[in-house]
Amino acid sequence: MRIDLPGGTYTLRERVSWPVPDGPAASRIVYAAAHVVADPLGDNTPGSPAAVDWDATLRFRRHLWSYGLRVADAMDTAQRNMGLDWAATKELIRRSAAEARDYGDPATLVACGAGTDHAPGAADLDAVTAAYAEQIETVQAAGAGVIVMASRQLARVATGPKDYHQVYGKLLGLAERPVVLHWLGEMFDPQLAGYWGSSDVAAATESFLELIHAHASMVDGVKVSLLDEQHEIGLRAALPEGVRLYTGDDFNYPSLIRTGSHALLGIFDAIAPAAAAALQVLDAAEAACDAAGRDRLLAHYDEILAPTVPLSRKIFETPTYHYKTGIVFLAWLNGHQDAFSMVNGAQSARSLTHLAEVFRLADQAGLLADPELAVHRMRALLAVNGL
Repeated sequence: MRIDLPGGTYTLRERVSWPVPDGPAASRIVYAAAHVVADPLGDNTPGSPAAVDWDATLRFRRHLWSYGLRVADAMDTAQRNMGLDWAATKELIRRSAAEARDYGDPATLVACGAGTDHAPGAADLDAVTAAYAEQIETVQAAGAGVIVMASRQLARVATGPKDYHQVYGKLLGLAERPVVLHWLGEMFDPQLAGYWGSSDVAAATESFLELIHAHASMVDGVKVSLLDEQHEIGLRAALPEGVRLYTGDDFNYPSLIRTGSHALLGIFDAIAPAAAAALQVLDAAEAACDAAGRDRLLAHYDEILAPTVPLSRKIFETPTYHYKTGIVFLAWLNGHQDAFSMVNGAQSARSLTHLAEVFRLADQAGLLADPELAVHRMRALLAVNGL
């Protein structure tokens, strides 16, 4: 099958049929950070309250669970701080946790972001703490796990590491069970520059580790999104026993997961079938009795994920915070939603040439579930743009 794309005619590969696993991976805990599906008939123009297609949004979460992945919801992939307002976020948390009950324990299957984005005017540490506490209570009341997101408001009012420790110490005292702490780099959100009290990454890491060691019993893990493989490896080694490192590195995830990181990744929204297949192979590799068998299986793991890396790097290219557009574009190409539309009008955040390259790379990774549908939809998008 061929399609005329910007830059020339492209011939698609044969369709790949990915196996659906019997259950989640045993060797790693893996979350896919999930996007929300906008209501194509709603007013999702920039600045408007989010209008969400709840049926399609929940159907996509069932798709992720069917591949043995956990769901990280109400995170930056769901357009927190970029269009998903607090009213829609509360509804998303409630609905996602309720939907998870059909598959098991919501606290295991879904973890939701708790932040301070509903209180943009929070002017001091007490106000920030109160805003965080409200969102943590919302997540816990729904029965989901808690991910304490990085806060723009805290980054603005904090004067140093001591302020971060004060706020997070109080929040960890409110948690009913261990939480995930999220360190989101400024490439994902420039307003988070200097998080943990310093613009120097080494100093910020020291502050972060001091907090974790002081409250290790209430920290399930840390989700690190700095796109720095060596930093993550060092941080992983320095964590207290029992605290997991959930990689948020959408550039280097294959090697980081293979060497011991767990995962909480936006790209797994788009590559769930390949990710699930690779994780099953990794399970087999870590259970292998002989070195030759283990090496063969690890090579297969690398073979599955290697073509997904160029796709991920394209989707997450600078400006990285617009990666959600590519994620939703692929969900539309793959039939998970009826329209390529996003809350806050974010479908316009990437160029047509960018999206055409995402199409090519998704096909090369075997991640167009129905090539005929994907070609039909890509041609429609090209036509609307005068091509």
